Amino acid sequence: MNLFADTWAWVTDGANWRGDEGLWHLLLQQLLLTFTALGIALAIGLPIALWLGHLGRGGFLAINISNVGRAIPTFAVLAVLVMWEPVGTDTLGPYGRAGLATLLALAVFGLPPIVTNAYVAVDQVQADVREAADGMGMTSWQKFRRVELPLAAPLILAGVRLALVQIWATATIAALVAGPGLGNVIVRGFANDDYPQGMGGAVVVAAVALVLEVLSAMVQRALGTSRPDTRGRKPRDTEGDADAQTTLDGFGLAAGHVDGPDLLRRG
Repeated sequence: MNLFADTWAWVTDGANWRGDEGLWHLLLQQLLLTFTALGIALAIGLPIALWLGHLGRGGFLAINISNVGRAIPTFAVLAVLVMWEPVGTDTLGPYGRAGLATLLALAVFGLPPIVTNAYVAVDQVQADVREAADGMGMTSWQKFRRVELPLAAPLILAGVRLALVQIWATATIAALVAGPGLGNVIVRGFANDDYPQGMGGAVVVAAVALVLEVLSAMVQRALGTSRPDTRGRKPRDTEGDADAQTTLDGFGLAAGHVDGPDLLRRG
């Protein structure tokens, strides 16, 4: 019980939150690492996964390649990148020593949930909806942007949310290569037998992870319900396209969200 009491006392001591080595400064450093690595993972993985999901092929290869990030420990990836001369241990602005290596290792770790969820979300859009969009004369790009992507959004956002929390919790490894972040508090604490400090750093990391989880869930919920529900609208009385419009309305896709009136006409 003394350890828990001492840990709480350390965390609530304002002196430990101030200065360049204080918790606030280190927390902001780790947030910067986290969101930058997440951005890299999204820029690499999301377009590929969405494209393959739209095509309906190549997903097995993409998902299994991205899952290498789960199979190989992130610290092992970081160690290899640090030893690789083009990346190395050079200081990268606010990302600190071995900043590029740390960002790449964290981005690789964040790829699997992003790629898997995005591919599955688009690939599993119901065939009836796609056929209805085709029947309305939509191009491939229109079908993806106005039908598949809105329906896939909740699962895509769930993958981004999972990647965010995972990257945050793993970003403490930056301290192992003398990088920034809350990992320094944990490493210093246990290295100096100051267990309240080490435990205190871990408690802060866990608390922020919970906050990020709640905030990202709120964002996911807000974005998932931001599209207006227009299922009550009366379908256009257009010969040959009434069934297609009714099918799309059944999935909550109003004509205004699917395409303009011209696409409802048959030449």
